[in-house]
Amino acid sequence: MSKEKLKKYVSEYGIDFSTDGHVLYCKMCEIKIKFEKKYNVSQHIKTDKHQKNVKRKNEQAQRKVQQLLTNQNSVKSDFNMDLCRAMVSANIPLNKLSDNVFRTFLEKYTGKSIPMGATLRKGYIDDIFNSTLDNMKMEIQQNKIWVSINETCDVEGRFIANVIVGILRPDCPGRIFLLHSEQLDKANHSTICKLFDKAMGIIWPDAAPYMVKAGTVLKNFYTKMIHVTCCAHSLHRIAEQIRGQFGTVDELISDMKKIFRKAPYRVEMFKLEAPGIKLPPEPIITRWGSWIEAPIYYYENFRAICHVVNCLNENDADSIRKPLLNYKKKNVLLSDSLAVVQNVQQKFSLLKGNHGKPVLTKLQTVFKKNNGLGLLEKISKILDGEDSSELIDFSKFPDDYSSDDIVYFKYAPITSVDVKRSFSAFKTILSNNRRAFEFENLRKHLIIQCNREENL
Repeated sequence: MSKEKLKKYVSEYGIDFSTDGHVLYCKMCEIKIKFEKKYNVSQHIKTDKHQKNVKRKNEQAQRKVQQLLTNQNSVKSDFNMDLCRAMVSANIPLNKLSDNVFRTFLEKYTGKSIPMGATLRKGYIDDIFNSTLDNMKMEIQQNKIWVSINETCDVEGRFIANVIVGILRPDCPGRIFLLHSEQLDKANHSTICKLFDKAMGIIWPDAAPYMVKAGTVLKNFYTKMIHVTCCAHSLHRIAEQIRGQFGTVDELISDMKKIFRKAPYRVEMFKLEAPGIKLPPEPIITRWGSWIEAPIYYYENFRAICHVVNCLNENDADSIRKPLLNYKKKNVLLSDSLAVVQNVQQKFSLLKGNHGKPVLTKLQTVFKKNNGLGLLEKISKILDGEDSSELIDFSKFPDDYSSDDIVYFKYAPITSVDVKRSFSAFKTILSNNRRAFEFENLRKHLIIQCNREENL
């Protein structure tokens, strides 16, 4: 079907539909619809799902108009606005304003009438949230960006995914923003791709979103996109392979945890017999590097803890531990980040024997699958002037790449640790006494807190 006919459909059926000339997309239902025959579109419009979505969108629009009219008719206090922003940014629950001692203190030293938490929650949170989004949009505008997405499971058992966006600049590190946070029904390729499109729609609302089934298909719509698997995750997978080679050490670490857990007498005995030495660590498998630190601890304190078995060679462990620490840094040059990977690869290439060879094979397999990393290595060589031939031969790059695009990769990240930081903030907000937080309100608090000026 020609582009003209698709545009005719959009013109005929209204702004609820959009097209890029190849597919017809329903904005209300956020899905592609059949368009071979006109009655396919008409049938979709008559479905209950579409009708409910249209009704919901109209109700949301009406609420926004009512809120706008209310805001225009009421003069909001700058002090209340700043107080609300400060408390949310500092993760101070708004209900603390109900505490008489706290209220008296604020009134005494500010000379202002202190509002109740409910007043700030109902009248100011949305304004601050929208202002935060507007500031992000203005900052990003037409800049080139990198996007990092990761998901986690919170204490309530919900699948939570965060989207981090950073600005790529040729001469200095760009600002980093938490653009969006969403609760997913389930974490898979489809929901993540849909989340990606939704996040891009926040920055560029006029761009038509498309629900796709795989990350590679996204490149049809975002032609300059390079997908890079988080290298910190890759190193962690390799570290797990090492751990798998030493089951006996796993048992030792597990037994040591049991010996000192909730045993004050044994802890006291340990302090008496080994003064100046910390208690044995309690590694958590899902926390990067924690179980690597445990065997290092036993290695370093072998003589003080007589039941410890030397598990890993210290130098080999350092080759994994130090990169994980380096990857936690912000604003690192692409060449420096890649140098960490290359250093690990070089050291692991020397591994031999029954334990060493499987680890080396694991490393080679993991990084071979990371196609985007290979492309970033080529870009890094161009930026460092190591491979001038690549400046002319762009056959290995996406079709519309040019030398002007390459310079913006100078500070491109190769990990998703910025998303991990946002999850830490999420966990802090969702404390034990704040479990009644509805996710929509939780998302607003999180985005306001993570995008405060000092974090940019």
